[in-house]
Amino acid sequence: MKTVIDLNADAGESFGRWKLGDDAALLPQVSSVNVACGWHAGDPGTMRRSVELAVSNGVALGAHPGFPDLAGFGRRAMAMSPAEAADACLYQYGALRAFAAEAGTHVAHVKPHGALYGLTLRDPDVAAAVAGSVATADPDVLLVLLAGPTAQGVIDAGHRVAREAFADLDYDDNGHIIIEPVPEAKDPEVCAQQAIDVLNGGVTSVNGKAIDVDADTICLHGDRPNSPDIARAIRARFDEHGVRTAAMHDVVASRY
Repeated sequence: MKTVIDLNADAGESFGRWKLGDDAALLPQVSSVNVACGWHAGDPGTMRRSVELAVSNGVALGAHPGFPDLAGFGRRAMAMSPAEAADACLYQYGALRAFAAEAGTHVAHVKPHGALYGLTLRDPDVAAAVAGSVATADPDVLLVLLAGPTAQGVIDAGHRVAREAFADLDYDDNGHIIIEPVPEAKDPEVCAQQAIDVLNGGVTSVNGKAIDVDADTICLHGDRPNSPDIARAIRARFDEHGVRTAAMHDVVASRY
C-alpha cells in the first residue's frame, strides 16, 4: 500500500450569488484544490476568494479549466481541436495565475475539467497539446490526467504529470471514469474504501472488473452534496492505515 498520496478537490465552482459546495469545510481536508476559472463555473470574485481560502489552509493551488459551458457545468461534450483545447487551458490558467500572484502564491498544477478532461482521454493529441501549452507557460506546473494510458503517454513524451484516480466516481471496464451530469450524495465509507483500493493499486469497475491504478493523487468533487463528509471519511481511513497526505509536487518529486 502507498503511504503518501495527494488528496485533491474540485472547488471554487460558485457563480455570483449562486453558491455551490462548501469549500470552507472541504479545503481543510485536502492537500490540493482545483479552482474553476470562469468557463464552466466560477467568476473573478469566486476565484479570488478560492485562492485566499487555499492560502489560508496551506493547500496547493491548481487551475481547473473547462469548456465554455456555464449552463451545462462543462460536463456536456464539445468539439475542440488540440490547438483550441490547449488555448482554452492556457487562457484559464493565466486568469487564475494573476489572482495567485496577487495573493503571493502560485499555480502548482492544471487539471482539465469534466468533458474537457474526457476529451484528453479520447484524443491523445489533445492531451499532448494541453501538456505542451502548460509546460510553455511554466515548466514546473504539473498537468493532472487520469492514471493509466493517457497519463503515461504524456509522461513518456517528457511532460510533468500527476496521475489521478477518483474516490467518488465509478469506473467502466476500460478504466475510464463515469462522469455524472448532476452528482448526488454518496456513502462516505464507500468512497473512503475506494480511496484505500487506489492506494493498494486498483479499483473495481461497475461490472466487477479489476482495474489496475497507479496514482499520485486522489480526487473528490466539491459539488457533490456531502463532499466534506466524504473528505473526512477518507482522511479518517487514511489515519487508520498510516497514510499521509502531501501536495502533488511532493508526491511526484521522485520522478522529476
